[in-house]
Amino acid sequence: MKRGKYITQKKYAWKKIIGAFLLITLILSVIYSIIRITNAPHEAEALDESIRVKSDYMLMLVQCLLGLLVMAVPSLIEKKWMISIPNHMYILYFVFLYCAIYLGEVRNFYFLIPHWDSILHAFSGAMLGALGFSLVSILNGSKRLKLNLSPFFVSLFAFCFALAAGTVWEIYEYTFDGLLSLNMQKFALEDGTLLVGRQALSDTMKDLIVDALSALIISIIGFFTIKKDKLAKQYEENLK
Repeated sequence: MKRGKYITQKKYAWKKIIGAFLLITLILSVIYSIIRITNAPHEAEALDESIRVKSDYMLMLVQCLLGLLVMAVPSLIEKKWMISIPNHMYILYFVFLYCAIYLGEVRNFYFLIPHWDSILHAFSGAMLGALGFSLVSILNGSKRLKLNLSPFFVSLFAFCFALAAGTVWEIYEYTFDGLLSLNMQKFALEDGTLLVGRQALSDTMKDLIVDALSALIISIIGFFTIKKDKLAKQYEENLK
């Protein structure tokens, strides 16, 4: 009993440490991006394409501010619906935000590391699928809600939950690309040339396809895991 309590406290401590580290990193990145916006060149003034311009730092600022906002989403969900999100889901969520925002935008991993965007979308699709399973498991175990959902429905919910979240992210990118003249959806080349037809849609569709595939894999694994657990419980009940 004491050992289980110690492990829980240790996981909670890691959640707080990683959360605090991410919070400080994003705040410093916000300050850095604001300073750089004031003295960075405009696109027309940049002599080298590798030099970051004002729009790059504007994107960095938007992403860091968004990161600070969405950090609080799990806590708000817990308070709103009186549920407890597992500590490991918090840790995965914070790690994803760090990789996507700080490493991706601030440290420029999207350009330095090949397929960094696709790696993150695969990770986020799997993570959101796992979160969907966790939410249904919490609701299934709730005393206030008498639910007994089939493994197929739970898997379907997890898949749809992950894909819906990925779609919301693409809507966010599309919206801020229009409002702030950014290029998160890669509809233009680095020199400003606008892409047309399928080329203009390729980045968005690639992201959604990667989200769907990773969520599907997690949903299939989850389906067989839940089914196996149900069969094991039925077997134990029959023995009694």
